Amino acid sequence: MVTLANASTKPTRNTDKQSFHFIIRSGLAGGVAGCVAKTVVAPLDRVKILFQASNPDFNKYAGTWSGAYKAGRVIYRDGGVRGLLQGHSATLVRVFPYAAVKFMAYDQVHHVLMPTRESETNARRFSAGAISGIISVFFTYPLEVIRVRMAFQTRLANDTSSNRLRPSLSRAISQIYHETGATPLPIPTPKQLFFRFPVLKFYRGFSVTVMGMVPYAGTSFLAWGYLRARFLPAPSSSSEKAKPTPLADLIIGAVSGAVSQTVSYPFEVVRRRMQVGGLSNPDRWLRLGETVHAVWAAGGWKGFFTGLGIGYLKIVPMTAVSYAVWQEGKRVLGV
Repeated sequence: MVTLANASTKPTRNTDKQSFHFIIRSGLAGGVAGCVAKTVVAPLDRVKILFQASNPDFNKYAGTWSGAYKAGRVIYRDGGVRGLLQGHSATLVRVFPYAAVKFMAYDQVHHVLMPTRESETNARRFSAGAISGIISVFFTYPLEVIRVRMAFQTRLANDTSSNRLRPSLSRAISQIYHETGATPLPIPTPKQLFFRFPVLKFYRGFSVTVMGMVPYAGTSFLAWGYLRARFLPAPSSSSEKAKPTPLADLIIGAVSGAVSQTVSYPFEVVRRRMQVGGLSNPDRWLRLGETVHAVWAAGGWKGFFTGLGIGYLKIVPMTAVSYAVWQEGKRVLGV
């Protein structure tokens, strides 16, 4: 016969972090959080991509806070709200599984590395965030490349040539898929293998993405976990510290986003250049070293921080909303 004491300590389906119920609802809360957060900052994201990838139509606006506003006005003038949200459909298709996998993986990795509040350390927080970020980006990276291609391409009001058609999801996929390389040799080189297997074309810039994901996701979850442990009590605590609230989650999420964005931004600039490399160099794969050299030659060390101001405007509210909606979603779903 099970005693009341034993029954009270047995984890329920809501508190057992390795149960199917918890995993699914944690992922659902994370996916919704990612979509809400991305929608809030979608226009800024479009402008930032154009600046990072040095789109020739918008280079003149880069480098100043007012330039972002002017670029947004041009985009709105030429395409209206649809122009500001260009590529957002691909973003949502990518973000839901990405955020769902990231937050779900973080919950699971966090449980394995830090099963109790006392076992939490900054190194483990960083590791849990980095691992969850790598897992999520591996499964959703092709959608990110498609989204960047759609956001990068522009159409001038007086330009009606075929290569200036407003990009669609299907057109972006077709363009990437049909990019061709040199005539294959009997024994293919790694670059020729890249073009021989079309799926690899959707992983342009993946290596630098993983390199950037480690400091970005690791630092973000490190700051998130540290600040919550510092200013918010454990669930069973009787401390007089502030209780978890959406406002507290927003503030902590905003700080986490600012820190992680600063640390990882140079990797993001290089990644964007490599992702759109198929447009400027469709016949070959842009190497990491080559891309880094091109960024340095164009703008020195400042080139690796092009668009960082817009990055703050985007990442800080996005991360804040993402963490807050994720936590509130878990509260609503009972996990």
